[in-house]
Amino acid sequence: MPSLLYRLGKPVLFSLDAERAHHLAFEGLRALAAMPGGTAIIRASWGAPHDARSAVHVAGLRFPTPVGLAAGFDKDAIGVDALLALGFGFVEIGTVTALPQPGNPKPRMFRLPDDRALINRLGFNNGGAVATAARLKTRDRSRGMVGVNIGKSKVVAEEDAAKDYETSAALLAPFSDYLVVNVSSPNTPGLRNLQAVEKLEPILRAVQAASERACEDKEPPPLLVKIAPDLNDDDIDAVAQLAGTLSLAGIVATNTTIARTGLTAPALHVESLGAGGLSGAPLRARANEVMRRLREKIGANKMLIGVGGIETADDAHERMQAGADLIQLYTGFIYGGPTTPSDIARGLLLQRS
Repeated sequence: MPSLLYRLGKPVLFSLDAERAHHLAFEGLRALAAMPGGTAIIRASWGAPHDARSAVHVAGLRFPTPVGLAAGFDKDAIGVDALLALGFGFVEIGTVTALPQPGNPKPRMFRLPDDRALINRLGFNNGGAVATAARLKTRDRSRGMVGVNIGKSKVVAEEDAAKDYETSAALLAPFSDYLVVNVSSPNTPGLRNLQAVEKLEPILRAVQAASERACEDKEPPPLLVKIAPDLNDDDIDAVAQLAGTLSLAGIVATNTTIARTGLTAPALHVESLGAGGLSGAPLRARANEVMRRLREKIGANKMLIGVGGIETADDAHERMQAGADLIQLYTGFIYGGPTTPSDIARGLLLQRS
């Protein structure tokens, strides 16, 4: 019955503004999870029991499946357990900033259905690191894996970025299974400038130090950095080298793109939607290219999370063949619906059999 309700409700959701539809669907999922036995209902309706053969061991962690939810869906860690019940092997929350911020003016999220793509310029809208840390602190971590993605507060100057990231890391590292430094969203002015290694290195060193101090009685969470697909090959190589130099756990590749090539949607319509990051199927080929290059440059022992344009088990398998240890969904989940994570996990298992 819940699957039927989703199929009937999807056209209604897709008739609404994309961000409003997201909030309505997410609120409904959270409300169901809050009911007695709600997560069991979600798991029985859309998820599936994790098969032990699907588990991935990387960076000292055990992921029950390689299929995760990318940052951006649950920015404030308000529905993690409901999302895990859908069959995700892990959920990455955020992007969280040290300071609460409303994000960019609305409307700021748009569908391109013929391309199975989204354009967003949300701008790290979130309630801030203090509120998110308090929420994560009370969560039962045995219920599933949660990564935390942190970004720069918009009002913070570029020269103060390291301190801003350090603040978030100090608050959130103790409650993170892994931590991601996001310097690749196109929706915070100047953020992508921080991908240059001379600016990125002090940020990563500050985050490492803050994580170690905050987790003094235990190992700090593995640290990764998230990069854009629009980096040129030399810059990709430089980030890979930096990851080795600083002994990072790995890299998340890729964020959204500012490119608008290869779309079937009319150019004038796309232009009318304005600036923002493009995600979904049009990103797949470039994300695969970046992944192959990263694996070649970074070696076999670093953790690589592949995201961008993954909708099916075949897409996920291709990304893993390119070098990803784990994959993440966002736009593919929006278009594919609640069974997508479990469908992909089962499909990957069949391909490995």
